[in-house]
Amino acid sequence: MKFFARLRSRKRSGSRLFRYGWKVTLFVLLATAGFAVFLFYGTWAQTFDMNKVGEMPERNTVYDVDGKIYSRLAGANRIKVSLSEVSPYFINAVLAREDARFYEHKGVDWRGILRALARDIVSGSAKEGASSITQQLARNSLPLGGRTLSRKVLEAMVAFRIERQFTKQQILELYVNRIYFGAGCYGVETASQAYFSKNASKLNLSEAAILAGLIRSPNRFSPIKNPQGAVAQGNAVLDRMVAVKKITPAQAQEARISKITPHPKRLPQIQENYAMDAVQRDVNQLLTQDQIDNGGLSIYTTLDPSVQNGAQDG
Repeated sequence: MKFFARLRSRKRSGSRLFRYGWKVTLFVLLATAGFAVFLFYGTWAQTFDMNKVGEMPERNTVYDVDGKIYSRLAGANRIKVSLSEVSPYFINAVLAREDARFYEHKGVDWRGILRALARDIVSGSAKEGASSITQQLARNSLPLGGRTLSRKVLEAMVAFRIERQFTKQQILELYVNRIYFGAGCYGVETASQAYFSKNASKLNLSEAAILAGLIRSPNRFSPIKNPQGAVAQGNAVLDRMVAVKKITPAQAQEARISKITPHPKRLPQIQENYAMDAVQRDVNQLLTQDQIDNGGLSIYTTLDPSVQNGAQDG
């Protein structure tokens, strides 16, 4: 009997050792795989030039004989501004809408990702966004590829690099100048002028909420093409600002949008005529290609719009 008791005891001990050994082996395999993934994507992220994140070519502006804007050359339709030149309402609206924990994380909001994942599971869809402002800046600045899981991992690794190279204020400033707002407008200053005929520093709470609501789908919720959709998104931004304590319920109620009345300003377009061809040739002779491509130049000419229009008509 003692022999059989010892035998059963050894079997139980062996079984426990097997289960324990299996768990240790699984843990080691998972840890090794995780490290390999981290190493692979971390190395891949190192191949991107972080200087590109801060490069945002503006169009070169051509002025006529009266000092008025006549046309633009090259670059994106963007007017860069500093954070001090942007309405605090807009800054708070963007933070509330896109990344409420921006100043707390190091590039990736893991808490936000888990929250979004839980909501997606409950809703049975994958609609909840979870990319931080830094991640959005990464994918809008660098060629990271399509909307795949692999791209999301790479995006996170690049976001870590951006956070190490730039301050939070620099990242936020780059973001508000880079994002697309529809109607050919890049950056909040251009969008503010295009939709509301005012500088970004003058945006009120309602207007700031409207613009922040455009970021995820600028064409779908355009204030001009889809005012009802823009209103719904703007009010959703106000609700979110209350939820994260950026504004009070009373402020949200006062700014609540029932009808949007954009005052679009037609921004100067690129003129195509013989005079502009001549300007382009002169610019090519006087400046390097890098200077032209970097944009932001103010080019003053003796062009007379009335004369040019008459020549074109003739």
